[in-house]
Amino acid sequence: MKKVILLFVLATISSCSSTAVKSTEPNKLYEVLSQQENGGASIRFFEILSEANEIAMLQNDENLKNKISTTDIQNANFIILNMGEKSSGGYKIGIETVVETATNIIVTVKETIPEQGSMVTQALTNPFCVVQINSKKAILFK
Repeated sequence: MKKVILLFVLATISSCSSTAVKSTEPNKLYEVLSQQENGGASIRFFEILSEANEIAMLQNDENLKNKISTTDIQNANFIILNMGEKSSGGYKIGIETVVETATNIIVTVKETIPEQGSMVTQALTNPFCVVQINSKKAILFK
C-alpha cells in the first residue's frame, strides 16, 4: 500500500513540473487588440496604420501599449474601425473575416446593431475596434 501511495505522489509531482512547450498553432493572420462600445470617433471610418510613426500613436493608449511589440511594428499593419456616434448601446463593430491573397489582405467588417425592442444603454456610444493584421500586404475593406 505504501508503494502505491509513493508511486502516486511521485507521478503527481513529476506531472506538475514546468516544461517549455512550443505552440504548434500557426501564426494568426489577425488579432483583435481592443473592441469597445465607447471611446471611438463620432464619424464612421476605417483607417490603416502601416508606418512606424502612425503605429507608435497606438502605443500611447493605456490599453494597447503592452500589446504591440517592436517586431509587430515592423511585420504588421494595424486597422482602426470606427462605427461613428450611435444613439444607444448595443452597437458593435469588428471583424467578420480576414482573407490573404497573393497580393493583398481582404478584411470583411461586421457591424452589429441592437435588436428592435431590446434593452440597451440609453446613452450616446462610439463603438470602435483596433486590429493587428500580421502582414504588410495592402489591405482592402469589404
